[in-house]
Amino acid sequence: MKPLTIIYWSRLALGIVAAVISAFVATMQNATSLSAFMNGVTIALIVYLTTYYAFKAKFYNKVEKQTKIMTMGIGIYFMSWLVFFILTYSIMSGRL
Repeated sequence: MKPLTIIYWSRLALGIVAAVISAFVATMQNATSLSAFMNGVTIALIVYLTTYYAFKAKFYNKVEKQTKIMTMGIGIYFMSWLVFFILTYSIMSGRL
């Protein structure tokens, strides 16, 4: 597979993992909905930036434009994070 394809599909999977972690942390804090969401966004950003540096180290010479490492899969990452965060948080908090 091409490096950008690997990055794209990895970001999809990492968005789901980050959402589950975010929902777990949000339900353990018993916080309001807004603060739970903001804590989740913070976790999502930390995971995204961490994986950006990991992908940059691994695919630095394999990608033509270095900015593609940062932007490839950013939309699918945050969309999958949002969907799975809402689903997981609703299930874990019992507010369906």
